[in-house]
Amino acid sequence: MLKIILSGCHGKMGKVLQSMIAAKEEMTVVAGIDQNTDLPSDFPVYAQLAQVQETADVVIDFSHFSAVAQLVNDAKALHLPVVVATTGLTPDIQATIDQASEEIAIFQSANMSLGINVLIKALQAVTPILEKDYDIEMIEKHHNQKKDSPSGTALLLADSINEVCQEKKEYICDRTPKDEARKTSELGISVVRGGTIPGEHIVIYAGEDEILEFKHTALSRNIFAKGALEAAEFLAKQPSGKYNMADLVNQN
Repeated sequence: MLKIILSGCHGKMGKVLQSMIAAKEEMTVVAGIDQNTDLPSDFPVYAQLAQVQETADVVIDFSHFSAVAQLVNDAKALHLPVVVATTGLTPDIQATIDQASEEIAIFQSANMSLGINVLIKALQAVTPILEKDYDIEMIEKHHNQKKDSPSGTALLLADSINEVCQEKKEYICDRTPKDEARKTSELGISVVRGGTIPGEHIVIYAGEDEILEFKHTALSRNIFAKGALEAAEFLAKQPSGKYNMADLVNQN
């Protein structure tokens, strides 16, 4: 039985995870972490991980970026593995995660979807072929409650493209102040926020007289919860270190 602590348990993803875990005999939520500790719950809820009394195997974090550093430091003190799925992290928070991974196992991905990570492989395969003659642009769409912009997934895709580019790209998220033609060194990221869109990412390679598009659409948050649970199962068996979706996908 995998014993899980949910960080951000009362949030949208926390609720999805609770529902999915409840349907699995091999997993259980032993405690939650959330700012709202008084809301009704099937398990004890604490404001910080350091306060948790229950024994656990792993922590899954879908919270707010401002809570991640404290969570990771508490996990390090308790020698607990952490799946970090929260996005919008600052360089200082990322440094805290990287340092903690020297002592505990940390799984981090800006997107827990298997499809997105297959898309990354496809983008890295075609980019070196198309880079010279095609402009690369991206459109990302999310629900109207999402605060970070561009999304962590958009940046993940952009970084994966940039990693294999001969000429590194500059991310342009707002062309309003520009009064000039697009440069080949740019990678534009356009952001849409509206309604209840779980997530959509379109990567466009625009050449002379032809356009290639790669699109991933999330129809529900279940795909991210499923990936996070698979990551938790994987991480609970690993030694200290930093892991990501590539490690999970390639484990066999």
